[in-house]
Amino acid sequence: MQAITTFTQLLDAFKAMPVKKRVALVSPDDSHTLDVLRRCLEEKLAVFHVVTDNKTGEEFSAIAQKWAGDITVHHCDSVDDAARKGVELVRTGQADVLMKGTINTDNLLRAVLDKENGILTHGNVMTHATLVEVPSYDKLILFSDAAVIPRPNLEQFTNMVHYDINICRTLGISQPKVALIHFTEKINEKFPHTIDYRTLREKASEGAFGDAIVDGPMDVKTACDAHSAAIKGIASPVCGNADILIFPNLEAGNTFYKTVSFFCHAKMAGIICGTQAPVVVPSRADSTESKFYSLALACLCQTK
Repeated sequence: MQAITTFTQLLDAFKAMPVKKRVALVSPDDSHTLDVLRRCLEEKLAVFHVVTDNKTGEEFSAIAQKWAGDITVHHCDSVDDAARKGVELVRTGQADVLMKGTINTDNLLRAVLDKENGILTHGNVMTHATLVEVPSYDKLILFSDAAVIPRPNLEQFTNMVHYDINICRTLGISQPKVALIHFTEKINEKFPHTIDYRTLREKASEGAFGDAIVDGPMDVKTACDAHSAAIKGIASPVCGNADILIFPNLEAGNTFYKTVSFFCHAKMAGIICGTQAPVVVPSRADSTESKFYSLALACLCQTK
């Protein structure tokens, strides 16, 4: 498979999927999410279980009639009931992807994380991965974590690297290059995550992540710009060629997310990993384009 390096290629791969994925879409009451729903139905890209609370329903009934067979509408008494129903559809194998509309992320994740009826796979860590297309970089770049884990420990870092490498392989990248991000290239006990970075490098050299290169600490510019690395005298296959950026904490990851989105007009797609199925939790303010890209990524990463 040729590596996917643009969102145009990502959408081409989504449209070319031989089997349409089943999406549990919870509370799609905003215009952007409705646009995603209609586009997928019009282009026959996915099958939907639309889960609504008692304040909605008439519009979805009309949509269900227009695209009979490709959409099922489930009416619930509250947004929390809708969240539980969406999770149930995934847990019982009736849906391959879970996606939120206007429901608050906390409400949806409460159902996702429910110990009795949730979909966080036992022994896994839930984390968020963001795929971004920045005009100044010659390929897509994936990074974690901008939304879920405040201050990752070694176990969480390890899972983040695993998940992101798996996504890269789904995108056709045979040997993902992972940059462990910090503001310098030095391991320092004052910054415990740099000690974890050293352990992650050791794990990678022992084959824990398969055919992948993990290096750091290094800053974002060094990871993505070979000239900067050369000036600093840093020699690494990752420098200037990173596929994955692992940030030390949520503040750094989220700041990077907002910065490239606003100042670079980057295209974005994000999914939650570690769960039984990919979970799409876009911001309610995200564009139709971003939500559509996120759903495409989730469907491609659901390999069952």
